Amino acid sequence: MADKIQICIIGSGSWGSAIAMIVGANATKFDEIDDRVTMFVFEEIVNGKRLTDLINSTHENVKYLPGHQLPSNVVAIPDIVDAASTADILVFVVPSLYIKNFCASLLGKIKPTAVAISLIKEFDKAEDGGIDLISHIITRHLKIPCSVLMGANMVDEVAEGKFCETTIGCRDIKYGKVLKNIFQAENFRVSVVDDVDATEVCGALKHIVSCGAGFMDGMNYGDNSKAAVIRVGLMEMIRFVDTFYPGSKLGTFFESCGVADLITNCFVGKNRRLSEAFVRTGKPFSELEQEMLGGVTLPGPFTAGEVNHMLRNKNVEDKFPLFTAIHKICIGELKPSELLESLRSHSDDIYHPSQLIPL
Repeated sequence: MADKIQICIIGSGSWGSAIAMIVGANATKFDEIDDRVTMFVFEEIVNGKRLTDLINSTHENVKYLPGHQLPSNVVAIPDIVDAASTADILVFVVPSLYIKNFCASLLGKIKPTAVAISLIKEFDKAEDGGIDLISHIITRHLKIPCSVLMGANMVDEVAEGKFCETTIGCRDIKYGKVLKNIFQAENFRVSVVDDVDATEVCGALKHIVSCGAGFMDGMNYGDNSKAAVIRVGLMEMIRFVDTFYPGSKLGTFFESCGVADLITNCFVGKNRRLSEAFVRTGKPFSELEQEMLGGVTLPGPFTAGEVNHMLRNKNVEDKFPLFTAIHKICIGELKPSELLESLRSHSDDIYHPSQLIPL
């Protein structure tokens, strides 16, 4: 890395802008970090003005995070190569469907010594019928190491400075220390683990389970039933990692990236909220996304479909009855009430963590 570590945030949605508030403030606190933080912003016209101009003049992302001030040292740049070419650390905070195109734009145009960190809580489909982790895609396409940051980090609460925790998965302790300095704040507490794949998988799989929690809320089945969904969902998350990413550590699931993120999203996340509306209104998710999210794709049903595609191709759907049932409810193959059958039929000898991953 350079004497002064340069940071580029790739993405400027609500989460990217919230994390820019923390990274921008931290950049001025450490001598080894360059004060100037670049942020790649997809150019849009907002109120007759370019979004980058608005951010740079008002220090506020008026479209995606209104009402919150960005540090003045965070500079919005509309060209991804201009934003990232001199960066030592690339922070990816964009929808997963754009990641390959962005990597293609950056290939050969960034520092060969750069490192990346992904804050993207989604999967991509792999050519072999499985799923591809975003950190793997970044490493494969850009030929640089990629860590991950996942946790119970509701955007509004992070932006408001309310206390929360997060988990960084990083294989190299040298980079782990630098990344912790970049992201940790008084009310944004960071733990660093070397179990990168499990950390990332937790961030995506919780979307599926939170849909199940929302179905329970929509049917007024009560908190006991919802707790059962969360418990069995956690067990299936553990089994999924043990099956497809062996060698992970059980303790990772008890970091913020695991049980904390799962619980938070099962009670207040948008997957839970729209899944409840799915049951109560009978409307498809596509219609609810337009009405409640302004057309943004809900990650839960999307992730459930990707995971089921993998489970079906690997012929292991029966080992993940909750994930399978939630997917089939999302696409209309099962009624929401049939989710209970996946809870009644599960067996502890299938899921018990002590049989899966040693401490």
